[in-house]
Amino acid sequence: MTEQPRRPLGPQPWEIVRTRLDQSLPFANMRDTPYYRDCIWEQFSAAEYKRRYDALRAKMREHKLDAIVVPGGPSHWSFGAGMTWLTGHWEWHALCCYVLVPLDGEPTMIYSMGGTHAEAVRRQIEVAVTDVRHSRNGQYAQVMVERLRELKLERGRVGLMEIDPRHGDYLPVNQYNTLRKELPDVELVFTKNFLHDLVVIHSAEELDCVRKAGVLCQRAMEAMVARAKPGVKEYELKAAAASAIMDGGGDVDFLIIGSTPMDNPALVFGNPRPSGRVLKKGDIVNMELAAGYRGYTAQVGSPITLGLPTEMVRKFWDEITLPGYNKILAEMLPGRNAKAMQDASRFFRDNGVQSRPTQCHGIDIVTDNPHITADHISGVESDMVLKPGMVIMAEPNPITADGLFGIFLGHTFIITDTGREVVDDFPLEIAVAG
Repeated sequence: MTEQPRRPLGPQPWEIVRTRLDQSLPFANMRDTPYYRDCIWEQFSAAEYKRRYDALRAKMREHKLDAIVVPGGPSHWSFGAGMTWLTGHWEWHALCCYVLVPLDGEPTMIYSMGGTHAEAVRRQIEVAVTDVRHSRNGQYAQVMVERLRELKLERGRVGLMEIDPRHGDYLPVNQYNTLRKELPDVELVFTKNFLHDLVVIHSAEELDCVRKAGVLCQRAMEAMVARAKPGVKEYELKAAAASAIMDGGGDVDFLIIGSTPMDNPALVFGNPRPSGRVLKKGDIVNMELAAGYRGYTAQVGSPITLGLPTEMVRKFWDEITLPGYNKILAEMLPGRNAKAMQDASRFFRDNGVQSRPTQCHGIDIVTDNPHITADHISGVESDMVLKPGMVIMAEPNPITADGLFGIFLGHTFIITDTGREVVDDFPLEIAVAG
C-alpha cells in the first residue's frame, strides 16, 4: 500500500493536475482549470463589492484592526452572513467558511472543500475574491495562520466576527486554539455587531435582491394555495413552497407551516416542523415563510382556509387581524421611532385579544434589529428611527383571549424616502383553497 504524502501541496496548475486526477493531493489543490468556464451566476458588480470592502475597512480602521476573520455558514440567524456579503457564496457543506480580510492587501477565502468544489466557488466569486484556498479537511485556522504570516501580521490585531450574531457564536474552539498556539503574539479581538452596522441600510443592488426575494415569497404562497387540498399533508405544502422558491433561483431560509380545524382550533402560529398531518376541509393553514436571494431574505405569511372561512375566522380577520396590521403599518415610515409601532400593537389588547410577542422586526440579511415586541424593543440606538434603505417585516400574530386560535399576517417592506414599499403582491385577504 502506497503511503499518501503528508505535506499539503500548494496550488497545483492545470498542466500538472490534468493527468493526475486520481491522486488526492493534486486533485484537492487544483487551480485555474478550465472547469466551469461556461457557468453563469448572478453576481453583484465590482463597484458594489468595492463599496462593501471599503465600508468594512473603514470600520476596521476605527477599531484599529490589521485584519478581520469574517465567517459565513448555513445557520438561519446568519444565512451566510459576512462571507456571503463579501463574496456572494452561500455555504452548506460546513458550520462555516471564512474570508480573511487584511486592512492592506488582498482578501482570502478559506473554503471547506478542495478540488472541483473549490474551482466552482473560485469562478463564482472571482468578481470579489480571487484567492480561494481550501480548508484541508477542516484546518481553517491553520490556513489563516499561513495567510497572516504571508501578510507579516504575526504581531497584528485581528478581529473575529460572529458566525451567528443572534446567539453570539464565534468560530469553534479548536480553530481559536490553533490561532492562539501558532500566533501567540497576535491580539485576537471578538468584534460585536460589525456586520449589522454595515448592512442595515441597504444599497440599490441589495434592495433589488430583497425585491426578488419578495417575489419568491409570493410564488411560494401561490404554490401553497394551489397545493392545499383535503388529503394533502403539511409537509407537502412545505415541498410546494420550497420548489417555487428554488425554481426562481432562490434559497429557502425557513418554512413554518401548520394547520388546524377552524371549528375546533388549537394552533396560534405555524409549525416550525411541518408534519404529516393530513389537511381536511374546514382547516386553516398558518405559516411564516422566508426566501433568500443571493444572500438577502424577505418573509411573508397570510392565512389559507380549505373551504370558506367560518364566521369566527372571518370576524377575527375583519375586526382584529387586518385593522391591527394596518395600524402598525401606518407607523412604518421614514423618521418614525420604533416605539410608535409598539404603541400601535396595543390595539390587540385594547380589543380583548392577545398576540405573539413579536409585532415587527428589521431584516439586514435575515431577521435582525430593530426587534419590536409587545413588551420590549431591542436594537442599537441608531436602529430606533426608521431610515430609507432599511427593511422591516410587519408580522402581528393576534390570538384569541383563550389562547387557542391565532392568525399570522406578515409582509416585508423597504423604507423609502417618502414612505414604504411592499416587496410582494400577495393579496391582503384570506386565501380560500381546496
